[in-house]
Amino acid sequence: MRYAYLALLIAAAVVVFTFKFQNLETVTVQFLSASLTLPLSVLLVLVYLLGMLTGGVVLSLIRGWVQGASAKPPLRT
Repeated sequence: MRYAYLALLIAAAVVVFTFKFQNLETVTVQFLSASLTLPLSVLLVLVYLLGMLTGGVVLSLIRGWVQGASAKPPLRT
């Protein structure tokens, strides 16, 4: 099983490096008065990571709302 994981890791690395070397052209991103010029592959990785971060925050927020809504109120004596 260890060799299967190693093969998957190597395959993933090959895919990532192929993606990186096929997307070397630079792009300029402008937001309001700021602009940023960087390779397309770097921009895509940053957008992916930002999506992971915001998606995780939204899921934890919804999970907290559901747990709060389903929690029983404290008993009053």
